[in-house]
Amino acid sequence: MKKIFLFLMLAFTVGACTDDFEDDLIDTKNPTVVPATALFSNAQRNLVDQMTTPNVNSGIFRLLSQQWANTTYPEESRYDLVNRSIPQNFWFTLYRDVLMDLREAKIIITADETFQDANQKANQLAITEIMEVYTWQILVDTYGDIPYTEALDPDNVYPAYDDAAEIYDDLFTRLDAALATLNAGEGSASFGGADLIYNGNVSKWIKFGNSLKLKMAVTIADVEESQAKAAAEAAAPHVFTSISDNAAFAYTPATPNVNPIWSNLVQSKRNDFVAANTIIDIMNELNDPRRDPYFTEVEKGGYVGGTYGDYNTYSVFSHVDPVITAPDFEALLMSYSEVEFYLAEAAARNFDVSGSAESHYNAGIRASMRYWGVPQAEINAYLAQPDVNYTSALAAADGGWREVIGLQEWIAFYNRGWEAWTTFRRLDYPQLQAPAAEFNPEFDVVPTRYTYPETEAVLNRENYQSVANEIEGGDVATSRVFWDVD
Repeated sequence: MKKIFLFLMLAFTVGACTDDFEDDLIDTKNPTVVPATALFSNAQRNLVDQMTTPNVNSGIFRLLSQQWANTTYPEESRYDLVNRSIPQNFWFTLYRDVLMDLREAKIIITADETFQDANQKANQLAITEIMEVYTWQILVDTYGDIPYTEALDPDNVYPAYDDAAEIYDDLFTRLDAALATLNAGEGSASFGGADLIYNGNVSKWIKFGNSLKLKMAVTIADVEESQAKAAAEAAAPHVFTSISDNAAFAYTPATPNVNPIWSNLVQSKRNDFVAANTIIDIMNELNDPRRDPYFTEVEKGGYVGGTYGDYNTYSVFSHVDPVITAPDFEALLMSYSEVEFYLAEAAARNFDVSGSAESHYNAGIRASMRYWGVPQAEINAYLAQPDVNYTSALAAADGGWREVIGLQEWIAFYNRGWEAWTTFRRLDYPQLQAPAAEFNPEFDVVPTRYTYPETEAVLNRENYQSVANEIEGGDVATSRVFWDVD
């Protein structure tokens, strides 16, 4: 009897293992099939992390825009981009971890025949496309000409570079097509909770897409005025209208989904950064009430910035405010304040965007201050100052509206280093200066682009050499992208 029982148990065990043999070999922690929603969420997270991180290996834009200064290791403030492979790390994250996931998500969504709601499928594809356009725009604005039409093809490891202006043309076309597809009608759906920015709200994505279109329009306005005018005027009636429209990414109090500023400044227990004297001196002169939410006061009182490009003693200068370094402090991909400044720029160029340059300028400052919790009375007092009041500031400005709007836009972009750096490059204000020659003998101006990754020069050499030869000034950090003209 025991032998029969043992035989039956062995037969059952062998049979069970044989029937489920393939299942037993599946590594559940490394799936071979990933839902499109997971890829979309992952792309959002990687994009936001990259644009938010202060990590010196890839996210040095707060240094380039002179919001922060280094303490012990000032190399990045002196524009050593190569030693840590910074351009390469930024490039890889956006191509490999963001665009590849978005591209794969679109492939899976398109092939999925199980959708019960055709509008939901169309909305998912359109929103993914908008996220792609946003990411491509960042790459173009950072490097200039980049691989585009031949990029993301696993069968082509040597993609050619496309002309940056032509890429912008195509991005406008793609963005318009995506916006035309979005359906925000009653009961409309998209990604739901997998959308970590708008929780699947299609109406918000329509506003985001149009705000992105406005942003791209003012970016190219100096070189393609008629195209910029048409795009800005078409987008303006449909852009952000309040802080509630902000494209905000909510981090959590506990790892792993935490604010990368916390990870790099608090969790790592490193004191590598202080406020830069560039931004502190300007805000002190203007008695800007945002100094309190931006920075800490020094022991003797007041706000003091470290010398940009020099070694700085951490204990002597103002630090990043603890609210910003909290693990759950949110990150922004686009804000209402930002959009109002773009509208101010458009109005100053006499584009028909409704409202004056002054009204949008004021709205941009007000929105920034409300976001940072500044009381209304202090906002009003700030706007009344002769150096801030649009009319009086414009009358005194040698640089015209670019100087007036550019300065306030740059201040409002605190903690969004890439956008602050891009504002400086687009408008030439504020007129940031490179560190003194004693600190930085190789650079007499602030970098205006990232150089291409070292891997491109080695692995994609023929295409790299071709594009590098076409850049005025060559593949150096002081060359300019196509829209950045003198």
